[in-house]
Amino acid sequence: MHKNSITKQFLLTPAAGKKLIAKSFVYIPEIKEALKERTVVIVAGTTNGYIANELLSFTDSSESFTTKGFYRGITLPPGYKNHDQKVEFPGDVIIEKGVYKKGKTIFDVLDDLDKGDIILKGANAVDLANKKAGVLIGHPKGGTIQAAITAVIGKRAGLYIPVGLEKRVYQDIDELAAIMNSPNTTGPRLMPVTGKIVTELDAINIMTGASAHLVAAGGVCGAEGSCYIAVSGSEEQVSKATEIIESVKYEPMFSEY
Repeated sequence: MHKNSITKQFLLTPAAGKKLIAKSFVYIPEIKEALKERTVVIVAGTTNGYIANELLSFTDSSESFTTKGFYRGITLPPGYKNHDQKVEFPGDVIIEKGVYKKGKTIFDVLDDLDKGDIILKGANAVDLANKKAGVLIGHPKGGTIQAAITAVIGKRAGLYIPVGLEKRVYQDIDELAAIMNSPNTTGPRLMPVTGKIVTELDAINIMTGASAHLVAAGGVCGAEGSCYIAVSGSEEQVSKATEIIESVKYEPMFSEY
């Protein structure tokens, strides 16, 4: 640590973390360039719903987007009563040269994706030390992550993986995948994925230049899954981080399912 740096600690709920990650995407030069000149695919998911709002606002297209139903699978607690009305899936968010193509999915544009285009796909597990993510698979043909990888490997499209710290795991994701994908295992499968991973720690660095560290976690009364982070940097960097975190810390629990 630099001798003139300071450190300040913050608590982030999972919802605040999603919002924080989302805000960082409008700071990424590659994303901003792709929004203007290329195609950006935001695959439906809860964290990606926050990101879609930010990027569509950046392109002045957010008025026609809602996060309600913006997912293909969702994890709910045992005994949770889902709503009675089935919400129609709105499609992924496809932005072509700054224009939101409402109702389209990654499968509609997959064949047209190329080098310079960007795909944002969330994850269900993240190995922070080895910068690798894991995506749960329920579809027999691999679902949206398989489609994304087709464009990444086949066409060299870029892949960003926004994922919250509450999804951290500590065993090698390849080993976990071997367990979960075994013929003797029930439940979803797991696909290891590499790409540009963006957690809350990365988001702080992207937006402020400060470094951020996960130092503790947990809580009750709505703070379950929360993370304590320590942000280190110059007084100006930490002040900016404080301002940003203050703007997201009261983000309500996700409920627009």
